[in-house]
Amino acid sequence: MAPIVPLPVYEADADPRHRDVLTDEEVYARLEAPKSIVVRFGRMKLVGEYVYGGDAKPGCGSKLVARTHRGTELVEMLTTTCENAGCSKSISRRELLKYVENSGGKEFPFHTNGRVIRVATIEDLNRHSAMDADRAQAVRRCRALVAEMGLPMKVVDAEPILGGELLTFYYMSEERIDFRDLVKALAAEFPTRIDMRQVGARDEARLVADYERCGQYCCCKNFLKVLKPISMTAAKMQKATLDPLKISGRCGRLMCCLRYEDQTYRELKSRLPHRKSRVGTSEGPGIVVDSKILVQLVLVRLDHDEREIAVPVEELLDPETCPRPGERVAEPVVDPLRGLDAETARRRADKGEAPPERRRRRRGRRDEERAPTDAADAAAASADRAVGPDAARGSAAGAAGRRTGGRDRARAGRRRARRGRRASASEGGAARGPAERPASPAGDAAPTGGAGTGEAAAGDGGGGGRRRRRRGGRGRRRGGDGGRGGGDASGGPASD
Repeated sequence: MAPIVPLPVYEADADPRHRDVLTDEEVYARLEAPKSIVVRFGRMKLVGEYVYGGDAKPGCGSKLVARTHRGTELVEMLTTTCENAGCSKSISRRELLKYVENSGGKEFPFHTNGRVIRVATIEDLNRHSAMDADRAQAVRRCRALVAEMGLPMKVVDAEPILGGELLTFYYMSEERIDFRDLVKALAAEFPTRIDMRQVGARDEARLVADYERCGQYCCCKNFLKVLKPISMTAAKMQKATLDPLKISGRCGRLMCCLRYEDQTYRELKSRLPHRKSRVGTSEGPGIVVDSKILVQLVLVRLDHDEREIAVPVEELLDPETCPRPGERVAEPVVDPLRGLDAETARRRADKGEAPPERRRRRRGRRDEERAPTDAADAAAASADRAVGPDAARGSAAGAAGRRTGGRDRARAGRRRARRGRRASASEGGAARGPAERPASPAGDAAPTGGAGTGEAAAGDGGGGGRRRRRRGGRGRRRGGDGGRGGGDASGGPASD
C-alpha cells in the first residue's frame, strides 16, 4: 500500500499568506471580550443576563461560574447582548427584552441581579459533578424523614449549588404543610441553608421527565419557561378524540403543544358557519351538518333532495339569493391577462391575446361584414336553380371556395359562376329543356336535356369547346375548390 503524501496545494493553503479565509484562532484573536452575557442555570432552567468584566472570550455553550440571586453557581452561556464584533450569535439587548416579553413577560424567569465571575475551570466542573451525584442520596434521606413525620407531601428532587450556600428540595402537595420540623432535621444532616419549594404537576415533569410520545424532549424541560394551563376547549377543537391517553402529557395534564396552534384554530373556525345554520350553495339552499376547520369545508344537507355535499367556505352563498334547484349558475368570466404585470399584459394585448369580451366583439363585427356576402350567395343559388345545374355547381363551388380558401378565391369562384350563367344563356337555352342537335363533324351525337355548356359548344364546334375547357382547367388550378367550380361552369364538362 502506497504511503499517503500531502499534496503541495494543501501545504500552500495552510500558509495564511495564501488564504483569504481566517482560521478559528485568527478570528478569536480579533474578537473583543463581551460586556454582558446571557446564561441559563439551575434545575428549573432559569435565565439571567449578567455583566462580565473578564478578559476571556467565551463562546456559546461555555460553562461559567456566576454569582446569582441564590449564590455561586455553574451556569451555561447562551449568547452575548453587547456589540461583540465577529460573534454571529450575539444579539442586542432590545432583541432579548422582546423575546422575554413574547415568552411570558413578567412570568418569564428572567434575572439580572448577578454577575459572571470567570470561565469554569476543570476543578469547578469536577466539584459540580460530585455534588450532582449526591443529589439522589439527599432525595432518599428527605423522603425517609417525610415518612417518619407522616407529612402528606411527595419529594420530587433536590438541587445543590456550586458554592454550597443553598440546598433546595422540590415537593408536591395538595394542601399547606407545616414542615418546620422537617427543615430542622434536614439542616442537622446537611450543613447548609435548606429551601423547601412547592411545585405542580407540570413543574414535576420539567424536573424529572425526559422524552414524550412524539419522540422529542418534553417541551417544559427543553424550552418552555412559562407553563400556562390548557383549556378543554382547545382539545375539543383540535382533536377528533378526547381519549385521555392521547391528549395528556407526561405530567397527566393536557399537553402543552395544544396551546401552540390554538390561535390559528380559532381564526380558522371563525370563518366557518355554525352547525344547523342555513346557507346557500350552487345547487340550492341547505342546512350545515358538519365542518372541517383545517381544510375549510362545510358539509351541507340540501333542502330539495336531502343530499349531503361538501362545499368550500369560499363558495357559500346567501340562502335567499342562491340559485334554485335546476338553475344553472353562470360561469364567471376570467380575464386571461389577470395577474400579469403591465408590460406583459400590453405585449400580449398587442399580439391579439385580448380578453374574451373583446374577442366576442371582433367576432360579431366579422359576422356583420360577412352577412352581405352570404346574402349574395343565397341569391346566386336561387338564380342557379332557375338557370341550370352546371351554373348551380359553379355557384356552390364558389361558396365552398369562400369558406375554405378565403375571400379572394370565393370572389373568383363567383365571377366564374356568373360567366358560366351568361355563357349558358347565350347558347340559346340549351340547359332549359330537351332539344335535338345536329351531329358534330366527328360523328358524335349532341346530348339532350340538361347538358353542360362546354359539351354543347363542343358539339357545335370543337375548337371553341376545347378553348373553353382549357380555360376551365386553368381556373381550377388557380382557384382551388372555387376555381374548379368556376371552370366547370365556364367551359368544362360537368362530369366525366
